[in-house]
Amino acid sequence: MIKYTDKACAHGTGRRKCSVASVRLILGNGKFVVNSQELSSYFKSKELCEIVLFPFKLFESMKKFDVICTVRGGGLAGQAGAIRHGVSRALNSLDEAIYHSKLKVAGLLTRDPRMKERKKYGLKAARKRPQFSKR
Repeated sequence: MIKYTDKACAHGTGRRKCSVASVRLILGNGKFVVNSQELSSYFKSKELCEIVLFPFKLFESMKKFDVICTVRGGGLAGQAGAIRHGVSRALNSLDEAIYHSKLKVAGLLTRDPRMKERKKYGLKAARKRPQFSKR
């Protein structure tokens, strides 16, 4: 586990589907740790890594901050979205005058409300019905 002092530290909580991510930004040289693993080893897919790093690419600030985050629940896609949301909120809390307008226009400060629909009784899934038989 990495210990840091409180030099220019920002915190953000991100959510997506059933995933919740707690993100800490610290001034540093671009180290990204997810659940005490490197980003590329936690998310094997390149697309998921790009989703997570999108807020930094928006400001060309990849090498400015070290990111330490813990994420729980859901699958990998939901976790990547939750981390992106948490990073965006942490950047916004760091300096709202610089980051807020661009993050808001890109839609990164808004939580994605889409969730899995619950299964209803009498049905096989949320909306799938049993086959109709006339006779």
